[in-house]
Order: sequence, then structure tokens, then C-alpha cells
Amino acid sequence: MFRLVTLNLNGIRSAANKGLVAWAEQIGADCMGVQEVKCQDQHVAGCFDRLAGMQGHFHFAQKKGYAGVGLYTRSTPSAVILGFEPTEFDAEGRYVEARYDTPERRFSIISCYFPSGSSGEDRQAAKFRFLERMYPHLLRLKAEREFILVGDVNIAHHAIDLKNWKGNQKNSGFLPEERAWMTRLLDEAGLVDVFRTLNPKPDQYTWWSQRGQAWAKNVGWRIDYHLATPAIAETARREQIVLAPKLSDHAALVIDYDLTV
Repeated sequence: MFRLVTLNLNGIRSAANKGLVAWAEQIGADCMGVQEVKCQDQHVAGCFDRLAGMQGHFHFAQKKGYAGVGLYTRSTPSAVILGFEPTEFDAEGRYVEARYDTPERRFSIISCYFPSGSSGEDRQAAKFRFLERMYPHLLRLKAEREFILVGDVNIAHHAIDLKNWKGNQKNSGFLPEERAWMTRLLDEAGLVDVFRTLNPKPDQYTWWSQRGQAWAKNVGWRIDYHLATPAIAETARREQIVLAPKLSDHAALVIDYDLTV
């Protein structure tokens, strides 16, 4: 069984202060995608370049204390790809892909952090540009290899995926255009929202606002995903949203796959 974890850390140093290292040892991941590491190489070297016996591979943002993603892998990849397009978003540290290619199979695991548009119109416009570029990228990737993309997509797809859906229809993360993009990715492009194939229940959230009593009252959003090609998605066996310890404003999403990497 292959255990794949995704977790938005909201700062790797902050998460470490809350018990990240001990938790990672306990969770037993074979691979872990992390987002919003919020640091640069000098902060990782000698501290977070390895975690629970896994080697880290990172795509840092140029801006200090901003964004950044990582993949911790137990098996050594045949290649690591940083970034998916050479212009605007590669400077923000949003994409790292580990490839495991053999004569029999071409397979990738990706950690990705989609932009948030909640801070204003400029960032929402940037988010839409990101979605416009990500869709054909994933379509091309699907044509040549199997993959699982894990990460913070910053989109709740359906009403079941957030507590107050009626009041959020004009807010970033639940806009009609964002939800339509996700529908197109799953229906036309043929990717699979793996968590929902295993768990159709309501009140399954991975992020809570730090305002008010959102965490205590479970007023959350499901915006962290495993998105997989169909053949890989069929091997998913178990899912878990890990609520404790509270390492971040996000919860870890753990899925076990019946595959070998």
C-alpha cells in the first residue's frame, strides 16, 4: 500500500513549532506534498530537507515568506520538475513534480498550490490566468503519463464542500467560474477527485478560517485535493482527513493507494 499525504503547512517553520516532525514520523507516509512552505532554500537546508526518512524536493517562491511547495519522497524519482510554465507563476513557487518512469510505466506525483483570489480583484484575475494555463498543462500530462496531483486548489467544487455555501457564491473559492473549471477538469479532461470517490459524506473539510469560531464550529471548506488519472484513482482504498494535531489552518488529507512507487 502506498500512502500519499497532502498538507498546506501555512509556513513550514510554524508547522514545525506545532509538532510537524513528530507527526510526520507517526503518519507513515510514502510521499507527502506540502504547500505554503513560506521559506527559501537556506531555511530548509539542514532542517527540513528531509522529513520522516523522506527526501524533500522544493519549488520556492522568489518573494520571501510567500507560497512555495514541496514533495517529500521515500522512493528516489527519476526526475524532478519545478514549475509548469515559464512566465508569471513559476516565480511564485507553485508546482513540483516527481517523475517515476520505467519502461513499463510513466507516472508522476505533483504538489501544487493554486492561487487564492480572496485578497482582491488583481489576485482573482491572476487565479483565473493560472486556471487557464493549468488546464491544458494537465491535459497534456494526462496524454503522456499517469499522475496524482495533490495540493491546495483553493476551490470548493460543490455545495457539499463548504459549510456556508449559500453565502459564499460571490466569494473567491466558490465562484461559478471556478466551480465550472473544476467540473470541466473532472468531466471533460477526465481526472478524478479521489477523496469523493471514497467519501460522499457532508461536513468533510480541510480548511477553516482563522476568524471567529470556524474551527470550533466546523465551518470549513474542502479545498485540498488528490486529483488523479482514472487508472490510478481506481487503486485508492482508504481516505482520512487528519484533524489532530492542528499543525496549520488546513488539515492533512491522507489517501492509501494499492500501487507500487
